[in-house]
Amino acid sequence: MSNHFNSASIPETHFQLWPSTGWRLLRRTPSGQLTLTDDFLRNMLNRPELTLVAESCQAEVDLHDRLQANPRFEPSSSDLSAIQDEDARANIAIWLRFRARLMASDTVEAAYMQLFQGSGVDVAPTFVQLLTQVLLANVLSLGAGDAEINPVHARAAEMLFRTQKISIQKEDSEGHTVMAADDETVERQALSGGFGSIGELLRQGGAALRSVDLDVLSDANASIYWERGERHDLVLNLNHGQAGLTALCRVLEAWIAHFHATRVGITVSREIDDERWVWHVGLDAQSSTVLNALYRGDEVDAEMSQRMLSLFTLNFVEPADMRADIAGRPVYLAMAMDGEQRLKLKPQNLLLNLPLALRS
Repeated sequence: MSNHFNSASIPETHFQLWPSTGWRLLRRTPSGQLTLTDDFLRNMLNRPELTLVAESCQAEVDLHDRLQANPRFEPSSSDLSAIQDEDARANIAIWLRFRARLMASDTVEAAYMQLFQGSGVDVAPTFVQLLTQVLLANVLSLGAGDAEINPVHARAAEMLFRTQKISIQKEDSEGHTVMAADDETVERQALSGGFGSIGELLRQGGAALRSVDLDVLSDANASIYWERGERHDLVLNLNHGQAGLTALCRVLEAWIAHFHATRVGITVSREIDDERWVWHVGLDAQSSTVLNALYRGDEVDAEMSQRMLSLFTLNFVEPADMRADIAGRPVYLAMAMDGEQRLKLKPQNLLLNLPLALRS
């Protein structure tokens, strides 16, 4: 499908943010949406799932070369069946299905929304995560304008496309500290010691917090993110009043504004004490279950309650942007970890489940 609007290259101001995704190879419309380019597709062909290896057969090499020359080339069934390695053949077929979705939409945003409509997501999770990351890079870049992207916002945005491992450390009888680290990084490096003391902290839950201060990202040491952003080895404090949770609120606000052209304000809440509770959105499967139960008035067991990490209140800046029957009422959000202390946010929930007014 051809585009019906002009698009321009993305400025190089924010080249440091997640360069391996190739998000800057896309083009941006006057309204800030992203459009597909051949260079972006070529960059995808260099991903580990798709790039050539020493064992690649000649048929795979030939097809890869043809796709690099023309990333929109449509291989025949014989082109695919000629590839000897079953995994390589399957990976290319999966990518081609994903590519077809991108090519069928005017914008990357439209393709992303369509992933979650209909009978369900039919592309590999790794490509859904890639699109989420690419779109967040664009959102953060637009929000920063000519200034540098806030590194703590960038780290908070990682929570929307990478599973987090949560550690809750009791400090005293009054409080505890909630720390989030990249789950894949912890699993890969904690046992080997390559992640340092933070890996042991999150794996065992027994290390002293002061031993990992240098690995916890904050406003004070935010500049280290640019050296380590694609290593995913920085930890975020998710306590109330800390920079990490505040940054997550700002990222979620920008995410909604970008897709729906609707301004909202999101704040952290201690509890939901609202006799006129009318709407809620769980940011993950766990919190959705808890919020649904609380809304019905059901009892929530202690184990599920303890998995809750944070509650939020979302208010529309313009009540007219909400459904008329509940305009002006707050929307409650929540996030929770699963039984293995993992947090898997679903940013699409905020795009699909808000009580938005119908627009002509």
